[in-house]
Amino acid sequence: MAFFLTKIFVSALVIATVTEVAKLSDRWGGLIAALPTTTFLILLWMYFEGAGDDKIASHVGFTIYFILPTLPMFFVLPSLISKFGFGPAFAASILLTALLIYLFNQLYGRFGVSIF
Repeated sequence: MAFFLTKIFVSALVIATVTEVAKLSDRWGGLIAALPTTTFLILLWMYFEGAGDDKIASHVGFTIYFILPTLPMFFVLPSLISKFGFGPAFAASILLTALLIYLFNQLYGRFGVSIF
């Protein structure tokens, strides 16, 4: 239980730090946010919990499959915010990302890869 609480605290601390940096500098906040920070944390937690190398490698492999369908959100959200405001732009970005993940799952299936 102590390790679980440590994971929550450290993970929350990283997210809070990134948001505080983003308040001070959009560039530095964007840079830190663009780093695979959550992936690094997840890999560390998996390692410390005794996950095998195969499990960790598999996790990273599946993460790669989700990069392409999530990238368009970074282009769509900024342009929609200026036209419709944060709420509608955020909702549209979530819907677009979900749709693209579904479509990419269909595409990957043609190559024998199933992400779901």
